[in-house]
Amino acid sequence: MLRAMKHAGSLFPSAMRARVKARAARFLRDRKGATAVEFAFVAAPFFILIFAILEIALIFFASAIIEDAVADAARDIRTGNLQTAGQTEEDFRATICAQIQTVADCSRLRVDVRTFENFAGTDLDAPVDDDGDLDESGFTFEPGGSQDIVVVRVFYDWQLLGPGAINGLANMPGNRRLISSATAFRNEPYE
Repeated sequence: MLRAMKHAGSLFPSAMRARVKARAARFLRDRKGATAVEFAFVAAPFFILIFAILEIALIFFASAIIEDAVADAARDIRTGNLQTAGQTEEDFRATICAQIQTVADCSRLRVDVRTFENFAGTDLDAPVDDDGDLDESGFTFEPGGSQDIVVVRVFYDWQLLGPGAINGLANMPGNRRLISSATAFRNEPYE
């Protein structure tokens, strides 16, 4: 009896191994679901790429709208309409916000308008501090007078939707992108 048990015990592992081997071979030959497995490997990078493309398009769209709004609002300064009407920075900001409110939150909009002696001394760069944040401590609103050289700079703090590590669009801490628009011109002789 003991001998029969030993004999059955030794057969059991080899029979089990044979069944496992047969199932593994059958699994490797089976092509059902191969497309689903291949798609699972490709799906994540594909959707990340699609999402990054959509976010880039959204940023370019917002940048174009902000750029156009700044050009329109700056025209009021250039022609002297803003100065002669006694409008303030809030009025100038409201002019821009009326055009960008569909894509942007106006509370994140920063405006810097200043006059210069000549075009060579103008500064169109974004004032970013050592931490990568916008340094608005020197911002002012000086639309100037007739025939003054004026620089209008507008900055928008855009919060990115996707992780910045994936698409590399963040240029500020906190997964944010600074969108800027600047224009320099000489005011018309409006007086």
